[in-house]
Amino acid sequence: QVQLVESGGGLVQPGGSLRLPCAASGFTFSRYTMKWIRQAPGEGLEWVSDINSGGDVTRYADSVKTRFAISRDNAKNTLYLQMNSLKSGDTAVYYCAQEPSRGQETQVTVSS
Repeated sequence: QVQLVESGGGLVQPGGSLRLPCAASGFTFSRYTMKWIRQAPGEGLEWVSDINSGGDVTRYADSVKTRFAISRDNAKNTLYLQMNSLKSGDTAVYYCAQEPSRGQETQVTVSS
């Protein structure tokens, strides 16, 4: 079955950076569009970004455009989210997703 394991979360100061990897297994990773979604405290799920199977088409929510970069390594079955210029509003649990499946989440906290 689909397994998605995120890592790389943590506490970072405003303006800092984090890189979230998501290791995928149980399906043919290179055939699927992959997504990052997040959920801030007390809020609903928010789509952050997605990337097509080949990795050459990416989309971003307006809230993260120019600061975040999604990428994938199909040889390693791994999805990435590079997050730069982090703000307190980026504090959330982050999930990678191959819908309808979702990973176990990783917490990102942006605070001084």
